Amino acid sequence: MTLLAIEGLQTYYGEAHILQGVSLSVSAGEVVTLIGRNGAGKTTTLRSIMGLVPPRGGRVTFDGRELTRLPTHEVARAGIAYVPEERRILPNLSVAENLRLGMLGTRTASCQDNGAAIEEVLGYFPRLRERYEQKGKSLSGGEQQMLAIARGLVARPKLMLVDEPTEGLSPLLVENLTEILGEINRRGTTILLVEQILEVALKLSHRLYVMDQGRIQFEGTPDQLRADPDIQQRFLGV
Repeated sequence: MTLLAIEGLQTYYGEAHILQGVSLSVSAGEVVTLIGRNGAGKTTTLRSIMGLVPPRGGRVTFDGRELTRLPTHEVARAGIAYVPEERRILPNLSVAENLRLGMLGTRTASCQDNGAAIEEVLGYFPRLRERYEQKGKSLSGGEQQMLAIARGLVARPKLMLVDEPTEGLSPLLVENLTEILGEINRRGTTILLVEQILEVALKLSHRLYVMDQGRIQFEGTPDQLRADPDIQQRFLGV
């Protein structure tokens, strides 16, 4: 079942035409990855879905409902969590407080099982459990990335948009985070991922889209991308 469908997105920053007719889909239960060079339009695609940069043309449909040009808080309430590349945790709040903020204004906010939701998320991130009362600014870069993902996950979204989660992390942390994202998906959360590291994308994804200059240049499975050295060289520099 198609959970997210993007049709012909046209997105601008001022007069700069960034997304030039981007179309893609994500089915329930998938990990779908956008991959491409810096400036290809990957982050703008996520921001357009969330309404942070409203597209001037095209449609965004999620779970049968059109979201195009809805305000960001309405997109979040529909069941989409966004984990930005900048992480944007609140440095002067504790891990616990950051997680509780992740529930505000979402489908989980009125439920009685908020504690169970936090406990479930901490099961993925035992390091955050150890630092539960520490302020965000005292965490390492890898721990801050874990907190950013956990804050999105605690609202139990149907879809997570995750932007460059491995950026700036050590190889060991990249491997750890890759395993965690895989486990989050196996337990039922659909993920649309932006990733620069090809091997991470190939390992996690059910399908991939290669972007370049605001357009989709390739769609296929990891095996299809591995078998296409021309696409890898032209658009990924591999």
